[in-house]
Amino acid sequence: MLKVGLTGGIGAGKSAVAKRLVANGAVLVDSDVLAREVVAAGTSGLAEVVDAFGAGVLTPAGDLDRPALGARVFGDDEARRKLEQIIHPRVRSRAVELAHAAPVDAILVNDVPLLVETGQAPSYHLVIVVEADRDRRIRRLEETRGMTADQAAARIAAQADDEQRRAAADVLLENNGTLDDLHARVDLLVRERLRPFEEHVRLGTAARLGPELRLVEPDPTWPAQADRLIARIRHAIGAEAAVTHIGSTAVPGLPAKDIIDLMLAVRTLDEADALAARLGQAGFPRRSGEWFDNARGLPGQTWPKRLHGTADPGRPVHLHVRVSGSPGWRFALLMRDHLRAVPAARDEYTAAKAAWAAEHTDRYAYGEAKEPWFDAEAQAADDWAESTGWCPGQ
Repeated sequence: MLKVGLTGGIGAGKSAVAKRLVANGAVLVDSDVLAREVVAAGTSGLAEVVDAFGAGVLTPAGDLDRPALGARVFGDDEARRKLEQIIHPRVRSRAVELAHAAPVDAILVNDVPLLVETGQAPSYHLVIVVEADRDRRIRRLEETRGMTADQAAARIAAQADDEQRRAAADVLLENNGTLDDLHARVDLLVRERLRPFEEHVRLGTAARLGPELRLVEPDPTWPAQADRLIARIRHAIGAEAAVTHIGSTAVPGLPAKDIIDLMLAVRTLDEADALAARLGQAGFPRRSGEWFDNARGLPGQTWPKRLHGTADPGRPVHLHVRVSGSPGWRFALLMRDHLRAVPAARDEYTAAKAAWAAEHTDRYAYGEAKEPWFDAEAQAADDWAESTGWCPGQ
């Protein structure tokens, strides 16, 4: 099962995306619907709301008077938090029940308006954020919900801003065009990313990376992408997990293959093997075999590790699992920090990358071509570490 978080600011068009995902076969868990369900007449949730806010939030028929409750909490952070403490745990519990009832091959979409505000993003395999221009959102709220422009602007201002949502987004769907345009983007997303992603998660297989080599210019969003992946890994195996961003995408200004390299430090390789199933369920299945388990180190050395890939065909990842303190662990951190700190080394590596890419058309031959450079640069990196007092992991 693929767990997808769907969110977006009020008026952005999140509901339209949810409906189109359902039309493509997704199973929808709508947090707004659940939020109404858990405070329906006769529920413990409604009883707790009345205890907290008084009988004035009830209609004469004994149902929740939502406008009256909204007037009580809007603009009052303490009251809003009190209401969230009543509703959110119940909504999450009900969402878990619905997830357990979904088919094993489902694309399970959780429509969560406050996904970013409540810090839930790492609990999903993928987060979709729907975005639209502020003026367009205000017009939509005026036309569809009868709000005034001032009311709509106040509701928008009370939520997370666009920058906060973008930081949580694995997929950003812009909704400033027509409904047909939006549907076409959702259909493409389902066909090319969500369906194969779900299959890889269910089967425990990594999305295949083709042999062709493609270097790209430095992407300033690589660190943020790595942060999202690290948060997902920590959610799966524990907040204390020692996961770091390594490799070329971790060095600002360095061209690279568009593959995020991460490293998880463990005490033993037995511990790495024990974590494999949980990592796979989180979307990072193990890639096993002699080539993956025994990376070549410096001349004459072999550095054992475990390598995990990603089930997501839209975001290539290598997750290297190494023993903390081992030569391979130290070397990965040293070369990253050396290249970050010494512009001349980074520039030399950049020029060498361009030359190797001109000579080789596939990733494997390119990787082999890099080894002599790293063998030679290792001494310069060690000298830099000694002169600066560098310690791995600092």
